[in-house]
Amino acid sequence: MSNYKIKSGKGVLVLQKSSSLVGLKAKKKADISNSDFVRQELLPSLGGFKVVSLQRDGATVDEKLDEVRKAKEVALGTHVYFAEGSKKPLVPTGEIFIIFQPEVDESEQMLVLDEYKLALVERRSSDQVTAKVTKDSPNPIKVAQALQGISLVKFAEPDLDMLLEEYDLAVPNDTFMADEWHLKNDGYIPSGQYTTKKGADAKVVDAWSRLNSLGSGDVVLAVIDNGIDISHPDLKPKVYRPWDLWTQSDRLTDGDPGFTHGTPCASLAIAAANGQGMVGVAPNAKFMPVSGTSFSVAATEQMFDYCSKNGADVISCSWGTTDTLYSLNSLKEAAISKAAREGRKGKGCVICFAAGNEGVDYVNFYAAHPDVICVAACDSKDRYASYSNQGAEVSVCAPSNGDWPLLAARAWWDPGTTVRGDGAFLYWADGVNRVGPYKHFGGTSGATPIVAGICALMLSANPNLTAKEVKDILQKTADKIGEPSEYVNGHSRKYGYGRVNADKAVAEAIRRRDSTTGTTPKPPTAEVTTPVVSGQGLFRFSVERQPSQGFSVQTGVYAEYGNVLIAAEKLESMFAQPIIVNINELNGKTVYKVLVGAFEKSADATTLQKAMKAQGVDGFVKDLKGLA
Repeated sequence: MSNYKIKSGKGVLVLQKSSSLVGLKAKKKADISNSDFVRQELLPSLGGFKVVSLQRDGATVDEKLDEVRKAKEVALGTHVYFAEGSKKPLVPTGEIFIIFQPEVDESEQMLVLDEYKLALVERRSSDQVTAKVTKDSPNPIKVAQALQGISLVKFAEPDLDMLLEEYDLAVPNDTFMADEWHLKNDGYIPSGQYTTKKGADAKVVDAWSRLNSLGSGDVVLAVIDNGIDISHPDLKPKVYRPWDLWTQSDRLTDGDPGFTHGTPCASLAIAAANGQGMVGVAPNAKFMPVSGTSFSVAATEQMFDYCSKNGADVISCSWGTTDTLYSLNSLKEAAISKAAREGRKGKGCVICFAAGNEGVDYVNFYAAHPDVICVAACDSKDRYASYSNQGAEVSVCAPSNGDWPLLAARAWWDPGTTVRGDGAFLYWADGVNRVGPYKHFGGTSGATPIVAGICALMLSANPNLTAKEVKDILQKTADKIGEPSEYVNGHSRKYGYGRVNADKAVAEAIRRRDSTTGTTPKPPTAEVTTPVVSGQGLFRFSVERQPSQGFSVQTGVYAEYGNVLIAAEKLESMFAQPIIVNINELNGKTVYKVLVGAFEKSADATTLQKAMKAQGVDGFVKDLKGLA
C-alpha cells in the first residue's frame, strides 16, 4: 500500500493504511456493532469512529470499505492508518487545520478550499482556518499532503486521533484511611504489615489542620480521563457538570472493562469524607468528570475549553504520550495555554499532567507544556520510583507506588488483574482480598491527582492565586528528597523541585492572601497582537520611503498601528536591522505588514530568517518587488 508523508506536530509522519482495520460511524439510532460485515470491534470511539475489522471474504480492505459505506446503517467510513515505527492505530477525523502565508487574503484562501472541495468549519484567525472534507473531496490524508505543497499554504495538518497512554501501573490496589500513607505516613501500613519511612508523605493531614477544614466546596476539580464511575459512593455526591467527549453529552461512557482508569485517579484527588471507604486529598471539592481522552486537536480543544468555561479551577490529567512520532502541534499547545491563562476569569486553570511511566529521560509531551505542573513519582520511602519519567520539565514529585501502592477507588466494571496461578481476578498487590469497591493503584497516574488535590486546598486557602502562582508555590515549598548532588540550581530531573508538601504550600497560599488586599491583578501580557489603548507609549522614529526591490523577512500582519510600533521597537532591538512597514488594504480595512531588513540578495534575507527563528521569531523571506 502507498505511504503518505505528512507534517504532524513538530515532526513528520509516514502513514500507511491498515490492511485490516477501518473506522465506521453509524447513522443516528443505528448500531453497527452486530452488523454482518463487522468481524470484531476493537475500539468504541476513536476520532468519532468505531474501529473494527471487517468480514472481507477475500476482498481487499479498500473494496470492502467501499461496499460497507453503502450499508443503510453506516453514515461514514474511513481507513485506519499506522505511522512508520508505531503500532498505534490512527483515525483521521475529517478535519484539516490550515495556516496560510500571512499575505494570502480570504478570497485566495477560499479558492484553495474550493479547489479541494473542502468546507470551511471555522475561521480561527486571519490566516488560520479549520476545514473538513466533503463527499467530493479526496480523503483528508491526501488533501493535507497536497496542501503542504502549495505556496499559499504555510502549514496543513489532518486532525488525527489515537489512544493515549494511561499512566498507572498494571497492579491492583486497596484499603482505608489508616492505610492511605500518602496523606500521612506513620512508618507502617497496617493491612499489609509493611514498613515504610515515617514522614515520606505529601503532608496532607497537616494541611487540613492548618486550614481547619478539608478544603472549600467552592473549588471545582476536573478529572479528564476514561472509565469514570460516577456511581461510586465516594464520588457520586460530588459530581458537578459532567461531560463525555464520546457521547457529546452529560451521559458518561461506562461498563467497558478496557477503560477503568479515571475512577482511581479521581478518588485520590477528591474522594468524599463520608465515614466509609477512602478519603481524597481535597474531599470537599466539587468533582467535574470529563470522560473520553483524545489525541485529536478538536477534542483537545473541546475538553480544555469545557473545563475552563464550566468553572473548573484545577484540571488533573494522568495520560499522554512519549512516542516521539506524536509531539504536540501548536493548536494543542494553544488549547492547553488558553485554559491555563484565561480560565478562572483570567487567573488561569491549574493544570496537572503526569510525567509518564516509561522510565525514559524525557517526560510525556503534554506534561512538557510550560503552563502545566508536571508530576513525577516517589515511593513510601522517599525514593525515586524507577518507572517515573525524568526531565527538565518535572515540577514536583508526589507519593505513589514503587514499593507499596496507593489505595484508590475502582469502577464497578473493573475486572481487576490476574496475578495468581489459579486465574483469580484480584485488586490487591499483595493478593489479599479486602472488602469494598477499592484497589491498589500507582504510577504517575496516582501521583498527579494527589498534586491536583493539593492545588485545590491551596485555592481553598487563597482563591485569588493565579495558576502561575500555584505552580511557583508548589515548587518553592517542596521538600528535597534523594541525594543533594541530584539537584542543580534547586532542581532535579527525577524529583523536580522536590516532593510536594501540602502543608507548606497551603501556608504560603495563606501568607500571600493575608499580605494583599485580596485581589490579584491579572498578569500583564507581552503579546504584540493585543490592541494598544490610544495615547499609551512614547516612541521616537524617522520615516523614509523604501524602494520596491530587494528582499526582507516578513514577521506579521497587524490591524492596530500601536502594535506596529511595539513590534518595530522589539524587532529592531533584537536584530539591529531596519524595520519596513507595508500599509495595505484587506477586506476594506487598513492592515500593516511588518518586515525586518532590506537586502539585495535573497540568501542574505534567508540568513536573517534563520537567526530570527533561532530566537523564537517566525517569518518568511519576502520579495519586495511589487510592494508599494
